[in-house]
This record gives sequence, structure tokens and C-alpha cells, in this order.
Amino acid sequence: MKPIALALTIFLIAPAMHAQEVIKDFGKERLNNSPRHGEWVEIKSGERTIKAFIVYPERKDKAPAVLVVHEIFGVTDWVRSLCDEVAEAGVIAIVPDLLTGQKFEDVDGARKAISALSKEQVKADLDATADYALTKIPSCNGTLAICGFCWGGGVAFGYANENPKLKAVYSFYGNAPDEASKVTNIPCPVYGFYGENDERVNATIPKAEELMKAAGKKYEPVIYKGAGHGFMRLGEPSNPAVREGDKKARDEAWARWKTVLKQL
Repeated sequence: MKPIALALTIFLIAPAMHAQEVIKDFGKERLNNSPRHGEWVEIKSGERTIKAFIVYPERKDKAPAVLVVHEIFGVTDWVRSLCDEVAEAGVIAIVPDLLTGQKFEDVDGARKAISALSKEQVKADLDATADYALTKIPSCNGTLAICGFCWGGGVAFGYANENPKLKAVYSFYGNAPDEASKVTNIPCPVYGFYGENDERVNATIPKAEELMKAAGKKYEPVIYKGAGHGFMRLGEPSNPAVREGDKKARDEAWARWKTVLKQL
């Protein structure tokens, strides 16, 4: 198995379970040492109930919220640690478990689980989570944005066309829209974060730029030199196989992201 695949091999354990977790992942140390409050909540999504993980910032006033769309691997320690980092920047972060506790053992299994999700179910779960953030979190000031990573980056960009309440989109190395109808209703700026060595995803950027410009929408894609796909996770200092290009891109992307988060 390739090193990257090995690093991503995880068992996603339902949050209510207390059995020993078998996760080759990173981010747990940050979670264990964080002074911020994080918790799991249950959210009604139609006839279903999904779980979501929330981290609250330490501040005296109400805060905006960011809806986080995870990668194909689900709500890993890394995604939860990223939510903690968003909260450290002063914003409430909430990530729904769109895989509803499914387990998978490898990259192929994760991809298969994600591909089995219907667009309607994903939208319904995101709608339910967005509504929860805006109406059920007393410390939220009514401002909502969305971010996503890899698969989730594409989902976040696409979902912006479905939710008029969003104030910003932060799409990390996810496929961009390829049809005018997919951007017509986007109500807010879209900030893109991409790795230079990720031509599969980057090939979707020019068309999206053309479509967004024609629709009078704001789209700001930035391509980080020397970075590969997944650099926000793979560039983590706690990643034992971290590459310098990914780490540098992650640092630069975080600096940019924190700047635009303050504009919410």
C-alpha cells in the first residue's frame, strides 16, 4: 500500500461508541489540548438523525458559523482538529457526519461509501445542519459560511448555489462548477484554495472563472506553488510524512483564510 493510502486508512467509529478506535490519522493531540469546547450534537434531517461535531470559539460576543464539509474519509480527528483551528480564529465550526457512522478500511472503501450518497441526501443533511447553526446555536450571530475539502470542496461550491443564506464559500481543492445553472444563484464570494500539483482539480478552474464572471459573481482561486492535493491535511506539522511544499501551502492558505474569515 502506498504511504499516503496507509496514512488515510481509518475505521470511522460512530461517535456514541466507546470501543477502541483504530485510526491512522492525526489531529488528536490538538483536540486533547484545546481550551475550546467541542461537542457532538444530534440533528434531525427529514426522517433521519445525523450527528455533527461543533467547536465554539472563546469570545464574549456572538460569532459567525462555518459549515464544514469533510473529505471522503468522514469526520476524522483531522477534520475535528481543523474545526478547532477555525474556532481558534473566532468562528463557530460545525461538521456534519454525512457518512452517518459508516465504517471503511481503506481509500477505495471510503470512496465507495461517499459515491453511494445521493445528492438529495447530502443537500438535506447540509440544509438541516445550516438550519441548526442558525437557529439552535444561541452563540451564533446569524452569519453562516461554508468550507469543504477535496470531495467536500466541490460539495461546498455546489451547495452555495442552493442556499441563499450563505455569506462566503471556502473551497479547498474541490472540483468547480461546469455549468452556468450551477452558479446562477450563488449569493456570496467564493474563495478557492488549490495545490499546484493537482491538475485534475485545477483543470476545472478556468471554466468556473468564466461562468462566475459571466454571472457577475466573485470567485478568487489561488493556486499554491509546490503543493499537492489535500495539502491542508497532508501539510499538518503533526503528519509524520509531511512534505515541505504542502506545509508551506497550508501555512499560506491558513493566513489567507483567517483574513477572509474576519470579514464575515
